[in-house]
Amino acid sequence: MIAALVKPVLYSYFRSSCSWRVRIALALKGITYDQVPVNLLKDGGQQLAAEFQVVNPMQQVPALKIDGITLSQSLAIIEYLEETRPNPRLLPQDQKKRAQVRMISDHIVSGIQPLQNLAVLQRVGEKKLEWAQHYITNGFQALEQILKNTAGRYCVGDEVSMADLCLVPQVYNAERYKVDLAPYPTITRINKTLLELEAFQVSHPTKQPDTPAELRA
Repeated sequence: MIAALVKPVLYSYFRSSCSWRVRIALALKGITYDQVPVNLLKDGGQQLAAEFQVVNPMQQVPALKIDGITLSQSLAIIEYLEETRPNPRLLPQDQKKRAQVRMISDHIVSGIQPLQNLAVLQRVGEKKLEWAQHYITNGFQALEQILKNTAGRYCVGDEVSMADLCLVPQVYNAERYKVDLAPYPTITRINKTLLELEAFQVSHPTKQPDTPAELRA
């Protein structure tokens, strides 16, 4: 009971798409929290520091301290928030739609994002832009086809779901890496609609405590 009264603490990096997913979920559910910035570039990567390894042995963001426990991995965090604070829901009640939401979420967080994340691109070296464009394009070609069958106003039907929390940060990454989005009208339409919602705006990378002044909106 006491743990539930302590404000959650989110370890986050302003431009981390994984962190952004969690920030959107917290905003949608109206959960106030404190934020501890972890700069993935400064000091050789603050996520690699010994003190942060105590928080998350994987040395990645996000990590969320909540209810007396510390959770990492964005989808695990979102699912915990869904189970403990179910309104508004981010997983549909309908079993088939719920499976579709999880499928799309995994498609992005397992099939696209890890192949173009910072740690991978640092290893790739000079061809990192070409590498990122290749894997995002491959993923978006499949995702566009999936969304044509599942989408309503949002990724699955007309309710915001966990899939939408994954989509918007990935489109942001695509834009950063100069991927041509013209072949993906469904992705583009859903992304534009979601960015009109307050929860997606307040959690945006341009509006975080650790956003550099030159990138602030």
